[in-house]
Amino acid sequence: MGEVLSQDEIDSLLSALSQGELDVDEMKDAPEKQIKDYDFARPSKFSKEHLRTLEIIFEHYGRLISTNLPVYLRKSVQVEVMNSEAVTYQEFSNALSNPVLLGVVNMEPLDGSIILEVASNLGYSIVDRMLGGVGQPLDKPREFSEIELLIIERIMTVCVELLSEPWHNVVEIHPRLERIETNSQFAQFISPNEMIAIVTINMRLGEVEGLMNVCLPFITLEPVMDKLNTKFWYSNIKKTDEVEYTEAIESLISRTSVPVKAYLGRSTVSIKDFSSLQMGDIIRLDSKVDQELDVYVGNIRKFTALPGASGNQYAVRITSVIREEQ
Repeated sequence: MGEVLSQDEIDSLLSALSQGELDVDEMKDAPEKQIKDYDFARPSKFSKEHLRTLEIIFEHYGRLISTNLPVYLRKSVQVEVMNSEAVTYQEFSNALSNPVLLGVVNMEPLDGSIILEVASNLGYSIVDRMLGGVGQPLDKPREFSEIELLIIERIMTVCVELLSEPWHNVVEIHPRLERIETNSQFAQFISPNEMIAIVTINMRLGEVEGLMNVCLPFITLEPVMDKLNTKFWYSNIKKTDEVEYTEAIESLISRTSVPVKAYLGRSTVSIKDFSSLQMGDIIRLDSKVDQELDVYVGNIRKFTALPGASGNQYAVRITSVIREEQ
């Protein structure tokens, strides 16, 4: 209801109009205040900033999948994040068809679960590839057998375990695949009107292409919603201690195996002499007994050493390190 004017306010307005201080046309042309409709059935719990951060997380996740899955499938895997949106769970479940592959993933320590929906043609392709085929999907979809589900569960478990690293900058999670559902009616684990964020990922296994939808309920992400923004994301990355990266790289390098060879000397023999070599024969080398040996790391001459023994094993003692400038 509009504001009621007093008699004095009415008189002052009429006086201003008669004296030309107010223009009626200008008052009519004044822009009206824009009113934005609010849908209480679909409250906007996910902002554009939240959805963008989720895309960044799953872009990282996609890179991990494309790196790790080829080890199991022996086939190239390409992953691309298509888009993200906020909808109700009812809209998501109504769009599902049967049979469907729904992986229910526990996001401990977060409450609740998320859902990985994998296109059925990708599931058939994975089964065919794991059983020695070329990875072709079925022409006519059918229900998955128990053996096929066990094979798919193995691959989905690998995908679920990869989730912890992309979420590291937001929260430390320990994802675990609880079960796989092939009927959408048995995946009603939240209220139909609950808001969810859906991140759509396009997967290409060789020549087979399909979608993987990640369903993220608001009730699961609510404790970390403040951290789902790009400002927090990038600032958290910058705060990462560079010393930890250095130590991690040194640890990885220290476990790398490289061939180390010590050359006693060289000799030239004829094919006839070589083919008739017997145990106990002596080959004259071009080096002396007290001469230092060249030690190669890979194909790079790195050390000089003297020959000897350590216990019952032949060994060399390093005498000098060859620098790059040498």
